[in-house]
Amino acid sequence: MTSAPTAPTQTKPRQAAKNPLVKAWILWDAGNASFNAIMTTFVFAVYLTSSSFGSTEETSQALSLGLAIAGFLIALLAPVSGQRSDASGRRGFWLTVNSLLLVLIMALCFFVAPSPSYLWLGVLLLSVGNLVNEFAVVNYNALLPSISSKKTIGKVSGQGWAAGYLGGIVALGLVLLGFITPGLLGIPEDKAYNIRAVALFSALWALVFSLPLIIRLWNRPQKQSKEDRTDLLSSYRQLWATVVRLYRQAPKTLYFLLASAVFRDGLNGIFTFGGVLAAGSFGFSTNQVLLFAILGNLVAGAGSLAGGYLDDLLGPRRVIIFSLTGLVLAAIPLLLAPSQGMFWACGLALCTFVGPAQSAARSYLGRLTVQGQEGEIYGLYSTTGRAASFLTPALFGLFVAVTGQQIWGILGIALVLLLGLLLMLPIKDPQAR
Repeated sequence: MTSAPTAPTQTKPRQAAKNPLVKAWILWDAGNASFNAIMTTFVFAVYLTSSSFGSTEETSQALSLGLAIAGFLIALLAPVSGQRSDASGRRGFWLTVNSLLLVLIMALCFFVAPSPSYLWLGVLLLSVGNLVNEFAVVNYNALLPSISSKKTIGKVSGQGWAAGYLGGIVALGLVLLGFITPGLLGIPEDKAYNIRAVALFSALWALVFSLPLIIRLWNRPQKQSKEDRTDLLSSYRQLWATVVRLYRQAPKTLYFLLASAVFRDGLNGIFTFGGVLAAGSFGFSTNQVLLFAILGNLVAGAGSLAGGYLDDLLGPRRVIIFSLTGLVLAAIPLLLAPSQGMFWACGLALCTFVGPAQSAARSYLGRLTVQGQEGEIYGLYSTTGRAASFLTPALFGLFVAVTGQQIWGILGIALVLLLGLLLMLPIKDPQAR
């Protein structure tokens, strides 16, 4: 894992800035925003934890449990999924399958009616959606090293994250204008049909923006290998051999995977519980939550673009440490002086730092991958992340249960971010290895 790709493998990636595949790759992230921004953060998750399904504490804990189970399954299966995609050369096929499955799952969320009896159906769909989405993201991230160069990977990664946030802004704006009271589409509010219709819109949005990448990957030549027919047990043996090889030959890569697992779980927690906290603890209306989401995605997109350029200039480590420090400092005032004004100020600050940390973590690993093993390594990236993914939901739920107040779940998120920051301090940039 310590050997660098040979010169011929970098000829095409250095021309990637003008490659239509890069544009299609970026558009996929814009489409995926409908699941991340609308379904899991600002609309459907908020709807699912509303009084229509039970008390705030009950619904929050149910959602935390579902996401924790999904995280465990991702940790178990993601690296093998990426490994088998590498071996078969069918990365485009599996990206297509999981992207379309995610579209279907979002559409099915329309049937989650506002009643406590539908709570667990909603939790199940959102949790399975997280599982399928992560499998798609493994193959999506694995494309990054091949469509960029070592000198531009930070910028390309940042553009992808920025496109995701921009897609979230536009999608949330359309939701606010078309579906939320008084929606221009005139969808009835009875039985929350207007909110449930948002799930159908999210599915359509993801489908439209995923198609350019799906089509381009589908037309790419794909190598065939007997390795894609190996049994699951053999795949885990090969995975273990990869982990041992990393431990012996590139221990810093393995350590980064573990450290990033912790802080990425904290970053995910901000988006997972951000809208829930805004509505449940700070008294935001649905319109206010969506307005905050639009502004939050705007500053997050700007942060991602800036972070991407700084990544290539200063190195991903500095970007990650600076961002994590800002996140921890921005979270503390929410507990010391909780108010809507404080949530606006600190929440937007949190959004500013999340994007650069996410983008730099992805590019950091991309600088270390060897051609032909991207899927497996990014699968490990997902696995290590999901191996720690119980931390934020569990601590969030624990502090809510112990204090009886949802707002103290913020402390659980902040502690995970702080731990991730401490783990990152000894790590050096890939260029300094």
